[in-house]
Amino acid sequence: MKDISETRARLKGIFNITVTPFTANGDIDKAGFARSIERVIGLGYDGILIGGTYGEFPAMSTEERADLFRHAMNVAGDRVPVMLCSAHSDIRVVNDLTRLAGELGGLPMVTPPYVSEVTDGQIVSFFRDMAPLSKTGILVYNAPGIGITLSPSILEQLADIDNVAGVKQGDLTPTAIDQIANRIGGRIRLFCASDLAFLGPMMAGFDGISSTNSCALPELILDTYRALEQGDAATARDLHRIWYSFRALARKHGQPQTTKAAMNLRGFDGGSVRAPLRNLEKPVIEEIAKVLETLRGDTRTQVTLAA
Repeated sequence: MKDISETRARLKGIFNITVTPFTANGDIDKAGFARSIERVIGLGYDGILIGGTYGEFPAMSTEERADLFRHAMNVAGDRVPVMLCSAHSDIRVVNDLTRLAGELGGLPMVTPPYVSEVTDGQIVSFFRDMAPLSKTGILVYNAPGIGITLSPSILEQLADIDNVAGVKQGDLTPTAIDQIANRIGGRIRLFCASDLAFLGPMMAGFDGISSTNSCALPELILDTYRALEQGDAATARDLHRIWYSFRALARKHGQPQTTKAAMNLRGFDGGSVRAPLRNLEKPVIEEIAKVLETLRGDTRTQVTLAA
């Protein structure tokens, strides 16, 4: 991506939230990471998101994150748009990673500042400061699970900032979705940040979905999204129901942990999680294997398991 106009034009569709595979001793498995990127691009995903919440960015050093940005862009090139999460509690790190993401041709994804009792005006000022740092613009990440929840009224103010390309919306309450879709839809790009609830936001007029489950079930989730994109809501609904059991396990045992375990069972490069997270125990992995076995036996899916 070269500038904000190109960013907005390409920022739509289904994006894979690529997990960061770690080795048992905690190193980043760069070869496995590259294979994961190639897999989803080859299947036809519209974009990828690197180093996000489920990419375990809080467990990585700033240098590791910068290196991951460079590696991801080297692998993906300009084939698909790439979101690069530049969130951090230290604004100096946010500045540096946001600049780097834009220089590499990616789209930096920025969360609100990690500061207690910050005011709405200070939040808007923060994004006004961040937006010009990247020639490709910035993506506002509204992630209630890791910080401040941005209200629709604040997002409406952020949509007026010239270099804001879009918002990745994690607050999926119906009222918030309705307000966001109708107040700022068409002004900036709107992305749903949830596998479990993307049907509603997409029907309300959102431009895309970012999916972590798609690391483990890339074919099924792509088919679900494409059906919705083509206006076949009934098929999308039925396909979405198929992997409910997997979503339930992810909610129970943790998203990156469950996704990585499923990837490993399929012969993909899930690798390990990094502390403070812990890899799942054998009984839980057996639960995941049973779910995958059920999916493999469903003629509506393309799920296969490693030999």
